[in-house]
Amino acid sequence: MSKRNKIIYWIATIWLSLGMLSTGIVQVLNKESEMEFIVRLGYPTYFLAILGIWKILGVVAILIPRYPLLKEWAYAGFFFSMTGAIFSHIAAGTPGEMFPSVLLLALTILSWYFRPAERKLVLLNVKNQ
Repeated sequence: MSKRNKIIYWIATIWLSLGMLSTGIVQVLNKESEMEFIVRLGYPTYFLAILGIWKILGVVAILIPRYPLLKEWAYAGFFFSMTGAIFSHIAAGTPGEMFPSVLLLALTILSWYFRPAERKLVLLNVKNQ
């Protein structure tokens, strides 16, 4: 892995982790402003705890060494969560508030794409004999 790719990976991953961790903590703590926000988008308030816990666990999965399958699931969860947030804003008529979700989506894609080989899932092609 080139030095440039490693720098891109770590910058994207650190910013992604900070963004997901901070929003996850706010969601788990059920802050009043976050509760109003989620209700305005049309979701029940208990959805915050689910999202928050999974975001925090996803950050842990992405940052710890090894466990490439777990990392793939975390990246997929972040991707689905952020695309869901973007489309929720569009459906709720608040597309101006979707910038944080777009930014976290971009960081998710960058981090996933530039991750080092030891953090990638390697599938073996095993032929039946």
